[in-house]
Amino acid sequence: MSDTVPSADATPFSTAIRTATQQQHTEAENSRFMSDMLGGELGVDSYHRYTGQLWFIYQALEGRWESLADDPIAGPFIRTELARSAELERDLTHLIGADWRASLEALPATTAYAARIDECARDWPAGYIAHHYTRYLGDLSGGQVIRGTAEKLWDLPHRGDGVRFYVFDAVGNPAAFKREYRALLDQLPLDDLERRRVLDEGQRAFAMNTAVFQELAAEFPARRPS
Repeated sequence: MSDTVPSADATPFSTAIRTATQQQHTEAENSRFMSDMLGGELGVDSYHRYTGQLWFIYQALEGRWESLADDPIAGPFIRTELARSAELERDLTHLIGADWRASLEALPATTAYAARIDECARDWPAGYIAHHYTRYLGDLSGGQVIRGTAEKLWDLPHRGDGVRFYVFDAVGNPAAFKREYRALLDQLPLDDLERRRVLDEGQRAFAMNTAVFQELAAEFPARRPS
């Protein structure tokens, strides 16, 4: 894509993708499942189940990093300090036990989400970036609220096993890292058509994430007084 014609849209791409996904982002943050779980309306088993779904998603996100590392579009975004799969495995071992894999099951929405991420990683690196952006920048931002709440609700060790997924020890300065990440987005050599496709994929990523929350909400109805 080195011969890509620069976009005629002067809006920085980091701004465009944030704006394009803002509504879906808000809907995901305010989903019934997340509101109930973080509001203390659900038991710790809901957190276990949610963490298990994340493992499938991040296996897809990180499963093709080796082949993507040299890709001219996706390569600059493959940063080992972001890797979450090993941290999720530590969390699941702490939360469920050493045999956590035996009981782990992906929800249908999780399976579809992970499959779409893998498809983009395999065939469309620019589309993969949309998924990378929606997950990792969210983890560095709103994910910290989930960590703190989970620690308090279920007496989990501060920044320890059980919430390791949300702890980015290798990212020394998260604010600076996010600025650098947005600069990489702004430098993507995308023409207008490809830019629009990636923005659409960002919206799709949030919609697929919300679908996972909807299935979790059906599985874990809040225990509210009648």
